[in-house]
Amino acid sequence: MAEIIPLLLLGVFSGFIAGLLGVGGGLIMVPALLYLLADSINQAVLMHTAVGTALAAIVFTSISSVKAHNSRGAIHWHNFKKLTPTILLGAFSGAMLTKVMSFDFMRIFFALFEFSVAAIMYFGISSSAHVDNLGKWVWRVTGYIIGLVSAIVGIGGGTMTTPFLTYNNVDIKNAIATSAAVGMPIAIAGALGFIVAGWSVESTTGGLGFIHTQALVSIVVMSVLFAPLGAKVAHSVDGKKLKKFFAIFLAFLGLTVIAF
Repeated sequence: MAEIIPLLLLGVFSGFIAGLLGVGGGLIMVPALLYLLADSINQAVLMHTAVGTALAAIVFTSISSVKAHNSRGAIHWHNFKKLTPTILLGAFSGAMLTKVMSFDFMRIFFALFEFSVAAIMYFGISSSAHVDNLGKWVWRVTGYIIGLVSAIVGIGGGTMTTPFLTYNNVDIKNAIATSAAVGMPIAIAGALGFIVAGWSVESTTGGLGFIHTQALVSIVVMSVLFAPLGAKVAHSVDGKKLKKFFAIFLAFLGLTVIAF
């Protein structure tokens, strides 16, 4: 029971943040799982297990978050359809690619990625172009990159999809809602990739490939309950303040991973 309680609390917080920021919760789950699973998982596969478990949990978190955002008509489904095909390919190939990555490489990659996105969001860097005027190749390449990087760092893609959409002048609340929807195909393809990639590895997770099933169930139970609450709060706060909070939050999580 003592081991499960922190995982349940992680589910509460990650679910709320998933709904609030449209990030799937992986940004919280991966750093937290590194600490919570450190004593029971071989370090050689610890980052892989944290990332794989986070992606599997995002599958369920996304369903709850998307339902809440869609009920408010905030999701731009036309943008979702443009990104999804290559996102699926990118997420699966990214998960498979982690099999040849070391713990430290994945850890540093995760942290540097978060710092970069935090800077873009905090300083409000944007384009003069509008998202509806982007060419098909831009959507395809962007979708693949989002899927690839998201699978490597164990996120639902919100940290890339939200800045991409806001950079091209989509309102922050619509960008967050659409990012929540995009997180579902990323999580499904990525989780499957981590199951396949970890299947032949000597398992220390007691789960499916690189997915820790006990942690997964504990997190999912609570996160699906609290994601709608986060979505409700997201639609009641000022957009500019939400972007600033998002940026500071990402930078903080990057520091926790560097310090591990």
